[in-house]
Amino acid sequence: MQSNYKSALQHPVFRVISKAAEQLQLETYVIGGYVRDHILQRGDAKDIDIVAVGSGIALARKVAELLPGKPKVSVFKTYGTAMLKSGGIELEFVGARKESYSENSRNPAVENGTLQEDQDRRDFTINALALSLNDVSFGDLLDPFSGVEDLQKKILRTPLDPDITYSDDPLRMLRAIRFATQLDFIIEESSLASITSNADRIKIISKERIVDEINKILLSPVPSKGFALLQKTKLLQHIFPELLALQGIEEKDGQRHKDNFWHTLEVVDNISETTDNLWLRWAALLHDIGKAPTKRFDKKIGWTFHGHEFVGSKMVYKLFKRLKMPLNDKMKFVQKMVLMSSRPIVLASDVTDSAVRRLVFDAGDYVEDLMILCEADITTKNPKKFRRYHDNFQQVRDKIVEVEERDHVRNFQPPVSGEEIMETFSLKPSREIGLLKDAIKEAILEGEIPNEYKAAHAFMLKKGIKLGLTPSK
Repeated sequence: MQSNYKSALQHPVFRVISKAAEQLQLETYVIGGYVRDHILQRGDAKDIDIVAVGSGIALARKVAELLPGKPKVSVFKTYGTAMLKSGGIELEFVGARKESYSENSRNPAVENGTLQEDQDRRDFTINALALSLNDVSFGDLLDPFSGVEDLQKKILRTPLDPDITYSDDPLRMLRAIRFATQLDFIIEESSLASITSNADRIKIISKERIVDEINKILLSPVPSKGFALLQKTKLLQHIFPELLALQGIEEKDGQRHKDNFWHTLEVVDNISETTDNLWLRWAALLHDIGKAPTKRFDKKIGWTFHGHEFVGSKMVYKLFKRLKMPLNDKMKFVQKMVLMSSRPIVLASDVTDSAVRRLVFDAGDYVEDLMILCEADITTKNPKKFRRYHDNFQQVRDKIVEVEERDHVRNFQPPVSGEEIMETFSLKPSREIGLLKDAIKEAILEGEIPNEYKAAHAFMLKKGIKLGLTPSK
């Protein structure tokens, strides 16, 4: 590979940074992910790290002075960094530094350092690559740890002893697995062993940081690679014990159940081929977590997991809360998908109008997401079974379209309002109003009456009289 990478520095902002660095007489470099991704031809990143041997904050301010429009500089004195946005890219400036760590924190004590010391502290050799922005060497690559060779071999290695790298900042263990998953790289053997031996150090990392890495693994093309590495390195037991509890096959009286952990990873991969919806991928990851606590053996029918969807949906809340994930509509979406994850599978064997109406009513706007999840859940290796399941799902999809066009039960609104029920029977707020509204809804879902005002009003009158109510007009 070429030693000069001026092609990576064609954006006008790099010449501005070079000019600012010359005026301040600072050695300055682009470092990290931008350089890595350019060499991998992944497309140039929109966030760029700039390291200066000296004050990164002073450099950022000088760059802002020279840029058109003089963009605002955000300064983070605690970390010695500064940030600005220009021309659709985000630039972060930092002074070259060396770090030392205490045992119970990933926040280092920081001192000014040389470029070499700054590269030493980087997590991986492929992220220690630096391109010079200095006028006399503009575009030259500084690669002290053979990072380019590691890119060619698709290997993740730490610049220094991996035990030091991972123990100092345990988040790097998750980053190693995330990069291996995103880039389809191999973690070098001694580095992988070091992650395993340091796995319990992950406890000092904030839940928010952990979830950020897990999200990136989930959004990778083949997420199972990351979760398999989390399991292999024993990190999974510290992050997702509920998921790890699914692993293993038990046999009784000659009857076995499938390994629900590895099945889950197949489902996540399947759904990742179909959608980039992060929360639907979370639903795929968690759709079977209720199976470990509900597993029972019945001598007549074998292994059962009765109610695992309901139990799993409750576990979603506990897991999201523990990991400090959003407890808003995103969590409720995942809960709903887990709770309903078996409904279309059961329905596929007997596709009735009333069952489909209830499915659409309960799933609402998420019925398509639910169907995608259920189709991803088919992991049989038997081609005939696979085809039969998917043919059945297509029948469900066709029936959903037919029922929705005719009955309009998605995001159902009752044709007769509570106010009209009160007026018709001269009622004050009472349980009878709820009973009549529920009765109308059930009659529509069961197909007894069409989802329209005239039929619903007639049904209301008839039902009200049966309840002993007297119409006022």
